[in-house]
Amino acid sequence: MPSNRRNFLKLTALTGLAMTIKPNLSFSIDNDTILGHGDFRYKVDTAWGNLDPSKTPVVNCHEMVMDKKGRLIMVTDEAKNNIIIYDQSGKLLDSWTLNLPSAHGLSLVNEGGEEFLWIVDNGGRVIKTDLKGKIITEISSPLNNGIYSEKMRWVPTETCVAPNGDLYITDGYGSQFVLQYDSKGNFIRKFGGDGHGDAQFKTVHGIAVDQRKGGTPTLLCTSRGHNSFKRFTMEGKYLETIFLPGAFVCRPVIHGKNLYAGVCWSRAKYLEQMDNSGFVTILDENDKVVSNPGGTAPKYIDGELQLMIQKEPVFKHCHDVCIDQDENIYVCQWNASKTYPIKLTRI
Repeated sequence: MPSNRRNFLKLTALTGLAMTIKPNLSFSIDNDTILGHGDFRYKVDTAWGNLDPSKTPVVNCHEMVMDKKGRLIMVTDEAKNNIIIYDQSGKLLDSWTLNLPSAHGLSLVNEGGEEFLWIVDNGGRVIKTDLKGKIITEISSPLNNGIYSEKMRWVPTETCVAPNGDLYITDGYGSQFVLQYDSKGNFIRKFGGDGHGDAQFKTVHGIAVDQRKGGTPTLLCTSRGHNSFKRFTMEGKYLETIFLPGAFVCRPVIHGKNLYAGVCWSRAKYLEQMDNSGFVTILDENDKVVSNPGGTAPKYIDGELQLMIQKEPVFKHCHDVCIDQDENIYVCQWNASKTYPIKLTRI
């Protein structure tokens, strides 16, 4: 039986156990609140990114990146201001829009010292801009050029750029493929697809290039429905699955030797009682979970990670994290009542 199928069945069996674990509903949040485990513990600042919603509204704070100046750039699906730029104190520096109603993915690439953004809209657009919002290029829909058949769904969610300039796009809400293009926008290949096999995905929501161990880079791809990250070669060959039972993770974010991710739901996705059940998860260089701010402490038995769920109800649906030079975490949330990012200050 494929390893991912075993993990899927194991997760299903653990769901019943999870129903007996209750979050701490009496938990109160203030600026002295401490979350996390081991060496990765944080003070919570829920007001860090608050702005005037009449002037700079958000719908969902989908993703955030940090540029070389230390500015924090966030994408939201509020068409009035798709991009919001903060300094690290939470002050608004700038905002601009491409009038995208479903802006979702945001990645930053440095090309010869100049930085650019790749912005993904769930409506099907994948756009490269400068940091002021000028469109540099746009990738055509795979439905337009024979990459997809006419009946296939195209709902992209994320991008990443390889060291050689190749662009990877995840079709996380559509047909579950990862599409690879060269630096000039020429299609190379697609891999993955919908299913429970090792090399297939259930919500390939995010992607990142992993170069933590030196040598040849690899791709880490989210398979959110499998509570997993899946590792592939840069040519799309499956290598391994990192199983995170109970955690419906968003994109992998690599900082230094560690891997961070927002968990959008815990336990069984879409069950009413598990709404607003997010937390943050942190993995070390060996892909072992070392801390779950807002979640239960990671526990391994005979080398197997046990079920992880929300413990402290600080977060609703953690959609992305951004890590600064001091290893503080900025948490973007989906479906969180149009609230702004939360800062976790490392202690």
